Amino acid sequence: MKISEIFYSIQGEGMLTGVPSVFVRTSGCNLRCVWCDTPYTSWQPEGADMTIEDILAAIEAYPAQHAVVTGGEPMIAPNIVQLTQGIRQQDLHITIETAGTVFHPVACDLMSISPKLENSTPHDREGGKWAAQHERLRYQPEVLKQLMSEYLYQLKFVVASPEDMKEIATMLEETGADRSRVVLMPEGTTPEAIRERAPWLTEICKREGFRYSPRLHIDLWGNRRGV
Repeated sequence: MKISEIFYSIQGEGMLTGVPSVFVRTSGCNLRCVWCDTPYTSWQPEGADMTIEDILAAIEAYPAQHAVVTGGEPMIAPNIVQLTQGIRQQDLHITIETAGTVFHPVACDLMSISPKLENSTPHDREGGKWAAQHERLRYQPEVLKQLMSEYLYQLKFVVASPEDMKEIATMLEETGADRSRVVLMPEGTTPEAIRERAPWLTEICKREGFRYSPRLHIDLWGNRRGV
């Protein structure tokens, strides 16, 4: 399995924000989000090939009670089921960060699903050569419904403008999602960009009853690896 990085930090997003966790970042993604903050796992995937045993040993070296399997898109990683089963044997709480385009019967305590909105489509980047593929794959309602039916979940949307709420409303209606599990997060890879969007997004959360999520790791360390 190609692994980009394994590190110990705090969860920066979603319902478990602030929880100390060991992160296992797989390399490789089936999407090409224009605002991707980990291009080294998507646009230009890199990493080291590791066995399941090596990954589990690296996880065990940290004093974490929570593990986050992220990417890229971890649900397309070979042997992802076996990896999560191994982490389960370490008696850790498992969060999987996924775009919700692929289903596998993984071991998971919190399925952190981030369906990608139209604001993610790379219409102009590299002449738009990835746009059609990304647009075709980014929203898979049947996969989302299966994930939500089989796991405790959060739906974490990256919001770039108030207009994104129309698309979010459609997705929630089509998938039958529990609105209490919806998390809205401002798009941005700098503290300044997040602070600019936070006021109006917070007001939307207050109006709609959704949860607001910061990007705590960006606030603390900026857009860096290994944090």
